[in-house]
Amino acid sequence: MAAIMLLSLGLAQLASDAAAQQKTLKDGLVGAWKFVSSTSQRDDGSATWGPNPKGSLIFTDSGRFSLQIMRSDRPSYKSNTRMRGSLIENQATTRGTLSYFGTYTVSETDRVLTFHIESSSFPNFNDTDQKRVVSFTGNDLRLENLSPRRGSGSTFQIWERTK
Repeated sequence: MAAIMLLSLGLAQLASDAAAQQKTLKDGLVGAWKFVSSTSQRDDGSATWGPNPKGSLIFTDSGRFSLQIMRSDRPSYKSNTRMRGSLIENQATTRGTLSYFGTYTVSETDRVLTFHIESSSFPNFNDTDQKRVVSFTGNDLRLENLSPRRGSGSTFQIWERTK
């Protein structure tokens, strides 16, 4: 009888430990992520972020975030000075870079992340909210945009947790 009681207590403790290890959606987001890929496309059908895109997404446990995505094939400025780029160089930079920061909230029930954007390299995003459906696969984070600005259907981004 004592052995059964000890076994029952042990199983109850294991179940309790497993429940404690369950993470909330927010807990799963907190940390640093590296941009892997996106399904978004330019008007000509090419990948928005080109070959080998670069990016960083950071979520803090206090509810702040910072996101940057850049094409890796942006041309260097001939002047070697950021403020003296040619029209074509500046255009490539603008079209090949997106960054924004602010606060975020999550809906655990709907698995929806809402970026509350304070400021962005695309001024139309300033003081707006952007919603993304969140899913995880291993070390990957998938953010699905159900209402992209162009095209029909949804687009998504894949991010990999940094080590």
